[in-house]
Amino acid sequence: MNAPIPHKEAERLAPLHEYQVLDTQTEQTYEDIVTMASQICEAPMAMVSLVAEARQWFKAKVGLAEPETSRDMAFCAHAILEPAPLVVRDATKDKRFADNALVQRAPHIRFYAGIPLINPEGHALGTLCIMDRQPRELSAAQMQALQALSRQVLSLLELRRISTHLADALDQVKTLQRLLPICAWCKRIRDDRGYWDQVEGYIHRTTGIDFTHGICPECSRKMDLQKPRKKPDPEGA
Repeated sequence: MNAPIPHKEAERLAPLHEYQVLDTQTEQTYEDIVTMASQICEAPMAMVSLVAEARQWFKAKVGLAEPETSRDMAFCAHAILEPAPLVVRDATKDKRFADNALVQRAPHIRFYAGIPLINPEGHALGTLCIMDRQPRELSAAQMQALQALSRQVLSLLELRRISTHLADALDQVKTLQRLLPICAWCKRIRDDRGYWDQVEGYIHRTTGIDFTHGICPECSRKMDLQKPRKKPDPEGA
């Protein structure tokens, strides 16, 4: 059974893309988290799954070769619908998953537990989840540990978003620094202290370059045209 699309899907997808994490390279910090989740929960499979428009993509994974699956077969597509963890004790007895290709064929999922990764704006981006090939349950301690690890995933994602925003802001500052405020009338340039200076003085102070002066041919012609012409001598002298 395909999971229904969340009511505010566009609002959910916008921050997911803002994190700029989809299809990025492997990062050890995420790999460490799924390894810990697998070991603590004694599960052969664990992953950080991000649910995009038509797929779930794995930022980190243990026990699964594929980098992604289609969204219509994703257990995590169901997990993002509610703020509470989704626990499926036996997928073959759950009408939502009994006919799922991941249950009927490899990796033969039977047990699933997924913690929604809910960002500060309240949108579920995906899950930290573990899976097993046999029906089972998690202990209270294992569930608490899985939830704690999911918070670490969210912290990493938030750090990524903040770093991206800071990098964008720095690029804007660099762009602004390349824009020189210049007087449209006298062509003087305003420096960072608010003083207006001739172009030559400003460039000399900021780069150390000195100028030599000359007159280009076009300006020379203009100057010749502006010179007053001698009046003809009425007596032809």
